[in-house]
Amino acid sequence: MDDLLNEQLKQQARIEPVPSSLVPRKILAQIGRGFAMGAADIVPGVSGGTVALLFGIYEYLIEQIREGAAALSLLIRGRLGPGWDRLRAIDWVFLLALLGGIGLAVVTLVGWLRSQIENNPVMVSAVFFGLVAASARVAWGEIREKDRLRALVLMGSTVVAFFVLGLRSGAVDDPPLPVVFAAGALAICAMILPGVSGSFILLMLGLYDHVTAAVDDRDLAVIATFGVGAVVGLASFSTLLHWLLRNHRDTVLAVLVGVMVGSLRVLWPWPVGDQGIDNVSLGAPVGSDLIGAVIGAVVAGVIVLVVAEMSRRRALAEAGLPVDGVG
Repeated sequence: MDDLLNEQLKQQARIEPVPSSLVPRKILAQIGRGFAMGAADIVPGVSGGTVALLFGIYEYLIEQIREGAAALSLLIRGRLGPGWDRLRAIDWVFLLALLGGIGLAVVTLVGWLRSQIENNPVMVSAVFFGLVAASARVAWGEIREKDRLRALVLMGSTVVAFFVLGLRSGAVDDPPLPVVFAAGALAICAMILPGVSGSFILLMLGLYDHVTAAVDDRDLAVIATFGVGAVVGLASFSTLLHWLLRNHRDTVLAVLVGVMVGSLRVLWPWPVGDQGIDNVSLGAPVGSDLIGAVIGAVVAGVIVLVVAEMSRRRALAEAGLPVDGVG
């Protein structure tokens, strides 16, 4: 039944470039999904790709980004006719509503989330720990063939992510704009991968404070340079990712689930020292914070599972398939 659902949804995406998102409430819902993705991307250790996967729009999003990259490539090479045809085929309502929500979250929440990370690191980490852990469970359920190969791939990517994410550098003061451009290209690739945090990539490069402060202070030079780098990185990476998902979907998802599990190291609420969420040195739970953190993580996890089930049921209904009895 899952295979039938996936095939029907793919057919829908090809036949209806702008699915019922033309309805205003659908657009508002898409803006809400973008807002959640943007909020996640601000926090080191959480990926907007994780949220997209949770809402059931991840593969369609990658397909649309890949279409945009192909159109851009054709236009740059002077093939204007085919380039405009590819542009017209893009689901612009879907993309623009999503981007609007992401931009709204970044502009309105970056200052507040930075202060919460600084003042309430245990609770912030715990809530996102629960969110990512539950999202990994949801993503594992998307794998159709859970064989020994996928299990080994998952374990291997978990170990690699755990140790790689233990690396980070100190903050870089006033980096040159070419460095900001390169950071944008690298971070955006991480942001669209579930389990890989673009914000943590910036932390590893020592640029997190610089970039978030630029957004908070409306430093247009840094924001524009980072944005251009992000566009270049996204255009370069999306085609490869789309091909991998189309030809090796289960293996790619196994890798991503492993990365999500390994990235929980970044969100462990009790690091050694007082650096809060920036610190990846694992410590023991503090008694006074333990109960609140556990409750926060569990509540966040339950919300993720409920949202994932609602998204699954909506997709089944839109595909004309029975809602009950499908796991």
